[in-house]
Amino acid sequence: MTDYIVNIDETNAAAMLIDESHKRPVLVDFWADWCAPCKTLMPMLEKIAQEYKGALLLAKVNADEQAMIAQQFGVRSLPTVVVMLNGQPVDGFAGAQPESAVRQMLEPYLPSAWDGLLQMAQEAMEQGDFASALTPLRQAWEESGQKLEVTWLYVRALIESKRLEEAEQLLDGIRLADQDANYEQLRALLEIRREAARSPEVEALEKQLAENPDDLDVRHQLAVQCTDAGMFKDALEHLITILRKDLNHADGATKKALLDTIASLGKGDPLAAEYQRKLYSLLY
Repeated sequence: MTDYIVNIDETNAAAMLIDESHKRPVLVDFWADWCAPCKTLMPMLEKIAQEYKGALLLAKVNADEQAMIAQQFGVRSLPTVVVMLNGQPVDGFAGAQPESAVRQMLEPYLPSAWDGLLQMAQEAMEQGDFASALTPLRQAWEESGQKLEVTWLYVRALIESKRLEEAEQLLDGIRLADQDANYEQLRALLEIRREAARSPEVEALEKQLAENPDDLDVRHQLAVQCTDAGMFKDALEHLITILRKDLNHADGATKKALLDTIASLGKGDPLAAEYQRKLYSLLY
């Protein structure tokens, strides 16, 4: 027996099929050695149970050995699969089914695959660690099909992590029909953080660069200030612009600054990946 999969007999049937179904859905698989479709179905059900890491229990019942249990469930053919919830059968099927159909049947009774990611991110945000929330939020946002409720959390974490350009890009992509109070609140927060990020040092360096766009040292200083202000896309763009003109600028300090900024964004970050590709295209 594992947390995910258990073999059922008369000694544990009540505990595993009835009592356990009050804690989580129990997927009861009635099978037999002579049943060829059972042998195809069972590995698939085991794989699904393992994916949910304990949120679902797969209870396997050998219908030949446990004929009384099979009879109590009214099993007439094999394989038969029953979903138990709160002590009652709520769904099921008889005969072999494709994986997509099994997953569709289970969907109403199970947490979404990305719920765990969302919970992890929310715990980090409650601790004020918005940067750590970004990776699980990005994954949850993608896996959920960019659900609106996840989008709001993701944008909030981006803003609080000073990833203002990316937050704005996401907000710009929100449909007009979905621009509710959450949208307005995040827009306002974005503007507040943007004003706070525009230090006198950044403005002075921007003015100098506008007067002399070829001054790579000023551009490097501006990139450093942008990084400090959380304006990572601006910083990376300034740094890659310098390297396109002088790959060894400041004795390699600019290249190092670019690599350090990419590393600070974290593994799997799309902005980091974008500028890593741009750097590789220069190097190779």
